[in-house]
Amino acid sequence: MQVEGLWPLPDPPRRVRVFAEEDLHCTLVFLGAVGADEAKRGWSVAREMAFEPVQGRFDEVRALGNPSKPSALSAIVGDGSRPLASMIDRARRPVAEAVGARVDARPPLPHMTVARIQRRAGPDERRAALSWAQSLDVRHASFRVGSLGLYTWAEDRAHRLFQIVEEHPCEV
Repeated sequence: MQVEGLWPLPDPPRRVRVFAEEDLHCTLVFLGAVGADEAKRGWSVAREMAFEPVQGRFDEVRALGNPSKPSALSAIVGDGSRPLASMIDRARRPVAEAVGARVDARPPLPHMTVARIQRRAGPDERRAALSWAQSLDVRHASFRVGSLGLYTWAEDRAHRLFQIVEEHPCEV
């Protein structure tokens, strides 16, 4: 995912980890804790689907996850939301079923997580994190999704959280 006009973000409060630019992505299908073989099976299903590149803009930053203790601070897609939601909706059942993962029944919410609140954050740190997230103006930022990627955890998580195992361009 290529993102323009988002960086640099203001310094986050304590117990908030901002994602590296290389980690920014919109999740097509979250598989959870599956092994490499299952992930490759799901990847082969996703690669067989035809997706066109999507461009758009963000609306706002919203806290996602458990409503009483959110962890993801995510830029919600505005312009471009419909085609991304369609991609997610088309892919989630066949990919999840290919790996034996639970199929997410919630309506698709195209978003890009920009930061995470750490688990050990206390109530004051959590409030500061939410306030920081609400102060971010992402409406000027744009994105382009031009490929699908199969992600896993990065080996060295000091700088990046994720690494791309394989990438496949969207069709033009």
